[in-house]
Amino acid sequence: MTTSASTPSRARPAVGAAKATRRSADAAIPAVEVRNVTRRFGAKLALKGVSLRVHAGTIHALLGPNGAGKTTLLRILTALASPTDGEVEVLGSHPGGRMLKSRIGFIPSGDRSFYLRISGRENLAFFARLHGLGRRQALDEADRALASVGLADAARLRVASYSHGMQKRLSIARALVTTPEVLLVDEATHDLDPEGGRVVRELVSELASDGTAVLWTTQRIDEIRGFADRVTLLREGEVAFTGTVPELMAHAIPRRYLLRIRNGGPNGPELTERLQAALAERGTIAAHGGLDNYVLALADEAVLGDAIAALTATDVDVLTCHQERSEIEEAFLHLTRTVGT
Repeated sequence: MTTSASTPSRARPAVGAAKATRRSADAAIPAVEVRNVTRRFGAKLALKGVSLRVHAGTIHALLGPNGAGKTTLLRILTALASPTDGEVEVLGSHPGGRMLKSRIGFIPSGDRSFYLRISGRENLAFFARLHGLGRRQALDEADRALASVGLADAARLRVASYSHGMQKRLSIARALVTTPEVLLVDEATHDLDPEGGRVVRELVSELASDGTAVLWTTQRIDEIRGFADRVTLLREGEVAFTGTVPELMAHAIPRRYLLRIRNGGPNGPELTERLQAALAERGTIAAHGGLDNYVLALADEAVLGDAIAALTATDVDVLTCHQERSEIEEAFLHLTRTVGT
C-alpha cells in the first residue's frame, strides 16, 4: 500500500460551490479583521497596535522571527486568548462561540492531539462530532476530508502508523471537516521536507481558490513567493510591513553576491588584490571556497553592473553571479533589523 504517496483529490464540488457563494457575497468585507490589537503579558507587550485584514479567497502570510507575536495573534483569533486592547472580528463576529468555531479551521504547528491507537477516519469523526455533527454525517465528512488530502487509502489505519507528513495532512483534513470559511495555519511546513511542504501549500491554495480566507504564519520566507496574496511582517510585536509580496521584495537590499571568475593566469592573493583595486570604493571581494569562487560585497550606494564592469576590465571573465540570499530573505532581514530601531 502506497499511502504516503497518495495524490490529493482535486474534486470537491460540494465544498467548492459553497465557498464560491461565500466569496461572492461581499468581497469588500474582510473575513478576518484585526484593529489596533495589543496583548500584554505582565510587563511584556507581545503585540503592539497590530492591524491586518484577510479577505475571502486570499492567502495572507504572517511573517516574523521567533517572539514576533505570530502565535499570540493566532491564539487571539481562535479565542484561546483575548486582546488587552483593540478589536478582532472573524466572519463579522468576535472570536469564540460554538457556531463561529465550526466555521474556522486551525492547523497547528506541532500537533499531538490525535489519538494514535485509532484510525485517521475515527479521529476525524470524533472531532466532527465535537462540532455537533451526527454520527453518519461525521463519518461522511471524515471520508471527504481524508480524500481531499490524499489519505483515503490510509483512512482505516491507526494514526500511530502514519508518517510525519501523513499526520500533517491529517491535521489539514481535521480543519476541513467543517468546510471552514477561515483557515488559520501556524508554521504548517516548518518540519516537513520540500515535497511535503509543496503538498500542504497546494492543498491550502485549493481552499483559497474555493473562497476560504487563509492566514498562514511561517518562517520559511521563500515559500510565500507565488503562494501568498498579501504579507504582514511582525517585529517585536509590531507591524514592520504589510502589502503584497512584490512590495515586500522591493525592500530587499542585496549586498553580497557569489561570483565564479575565470582568469587567464593563476589565481591567488595577487588576483584578489588586483580585483579589489579595480573595485575601489564600490565594495570588497574575497576568495570563497575554491580557486574560481569569490564573494562580492557591494558598498551601500554601489551598482552591481558597475562593479562587474570594473572586474571584467582587469581581463577576467565573470562566469556566474548569484545573490547570496533571496530577495525575500533580504527584505525580511532588512525590515526586521531596521524598523523600530
